[in-house]
Amino acid sequence: MAITFAAIAPIFLLIFAGNGLRRLSLFEPTFWRGLDRMGYYVLYPVLLFTTIVRADFGGLTLGWLIGILLVAVMAIGALTLALWPALRARGVTRPGFSSVFQAAVRWNGFIALAVAEAMFPPEGAAMVALAMAVVIIPINVACVSVIAWFTDATPNLRGTLAKIAVNPLIVATALAIVLRLLPWPLPGPIMEALHLLGRAALGMGLLAIGAGLKVDRRTLSAWAIATPTVLKLVGLPVVMIGLAMLVGIEGPELSYLALCASVPTAMNGYVLAREMGGDAEAYAATVTVQTAIAFLSMPAVLAIVAQLGGA
Repeated sequence: MAITFAAIAPIFLLIFAGNGLRRLSLFEPTFWRGLDRMGYYVLYPVLLFTTIVRADFGGLTLGWLIGILLVAVMAIGALTLALWPALRARGVTRPGFSSVFQAAVRWNGFIALAVAEAMFPPEGAAMVALAMAVVIIPINVACVSVIAWFTDATPNLRGTLAKIAVNPLIVATALAIVLRLLPWPLPGPIMEALHLLGRAALGMGLLAIGAGLKVDRRTLSAWAIATPTVLKLVGLPVVMIGLAMLVGIEGPELSYLALCASVPTAMNGYVLAREMGGDAEAYAATVTVQTAIAFLSMPAVLAIVAQLGGA
């Protein structure tokens, strides 16, 4: 566990540094919004593209890995919906529950990528990149549908699907897969330039994640915060690792899945909650709590899996 913690610690130090920098007067709020847009439209897509193009998938059973990831996320989503009556009895509002659902099923693939780069061989990061692209569509459709139902909003599902189709992460992944199928690679200088640009994504992205964290002490003990935190950081790892071991996955592949399962929820659900009438502040608080707890829970999960799966 000490080795795992040492690999993860620099990543969380950058996240906490981003939160500290946001509190200083050195940068205007518009700087952080611009950094978010740069990461979303340029840096992260380039990172995913180069990671997938350069990876060797020869030793991975990608079908099982992606399938288990999807099934586990759907199982946690179903369990979260089943908890609605109990949460309603404890004072959770309908908009609040829509944020509970989002915080339970979304996962921060960019933290997973950063950890994979630090701990695993290139195929580990590539598997995380592919997993991110695969789960974007079902998770976003599910979140839009749940928020619409619990807030009485009228979302344009067709428009949502159209936006997902041109999502920069999905486009970058599709282009990388097409390039791998072609008989000729990109010229070396172009590929190296893209690789250098992609390397900037992790550092800048982790700072931006930290800058987006918010703490409201009045909401830290609320059921709307505690429930998705337990489901995301405990329930999802248990379900995903259990399914993987059930079908015989072990070694590094089990660790890759454990990494995907153990990361905290993603910040991008905050914008969706704000735009569609969900409880955006509760979601922001949940992201903050999950990220802080994940600093300790991620090394624990990965260390346990290393013992169980012989990684």
